[in-house]
Amino acid sequence: MSDWFRETLHGDYAQSMMVSSVLYDSKTDHQRLVVLENPRFGRVLTLDGVVQTTEGDNAIYHEMLTHVPLFAHGAAKRVLIIGGGDGGMAREVLRHSAVEHVTMVEIDAGVVDFSKTYLPSLSNGAFDDPRLELVIADGAAFVRETDQKYDVMIVDSTDPIGPGEVLFTDTFYGHARNCLNEDGILVTQNGVPFMQGDELTNTLRAFKALFSDWGCYTATVPTYAGGPMAFGWATNGNARNVQVDKLESRFASAGFDCFYYTPEVHKGAFALPGYIKRLLP
Repeated sequence: MSDWFRETLHGDYAQSMMVSSVLYDSKTDHQRLVVLENPRFGRVLTLDGVVQTTEGDNAIYHEMLTHVPLFAHGAAKRVLIIGGGDGGMAREVLRHSAVEHVTMVEIDAGVVDFSKTYLPSLSNGAFDDPRLELVIADGAAFVRETDQKYDVMIVDSTDPIGPGEVLFTDTFYGHARNCLNEDGILVTQNGVPFMQGDELTNTLRAFKALFSDWGCYTATVPTYAGGPMAFGWATNGNARNVQVDKLESRFASAGFDCFYYTPEVHKGAFALPGYIKRLLP
């Protein structure tokens, strides 16, 4: 299978993707970056042999990690992104004209530089937006040391191995809470619960101790194989309970269309199947 890429993130399960060509293959100070091309998904970014994002389905992941908290909040002006070096998360956040400032903290400058060259459609000009402040630093150290406050915080991390491992600790989540304004919202990527149940349980156990409203919502992202993906949700406000008619009004006022996100999907995403509900602490 020399013309196929094989991802073995899970010990007892793998997925394969046909490789039309390899556009980039290099090791940075932190991880190995490969960009390959696939007939269905277009350009595919992998880090240390694990698919991170693709041109074909990235909008699902990026829209659900941005628009759910932003439309739920309804008045977010300051947003913090931890990770997200490909620029896709910043792209979606910056579609909200009411957002005045976005701080994006990425540990690996190499991811940003090569994404601009090899995956420019993901950022779609976000790095040139004057509202975006790019900080090349360790995300855990940033939230520990900053005195800034944010309305929404998005943790766009890799899986809890290698550089991303520290972003799944109780200590990190405690510092993250301190970065939020009174009704601020924290969202996190928490993998595919059918394959990575402990990851979700451990995050939500920390959220339960730190926030009055905690839980998760889901979306189906084809290249994150093994079932729907979970996104952690935590806030001391009441934004989860916003009514669908209010979401529809906010979405209409925003003036843009989405590939996956709708107000109805937003509300339905919090309805969890039994096997995921049983993972909640």
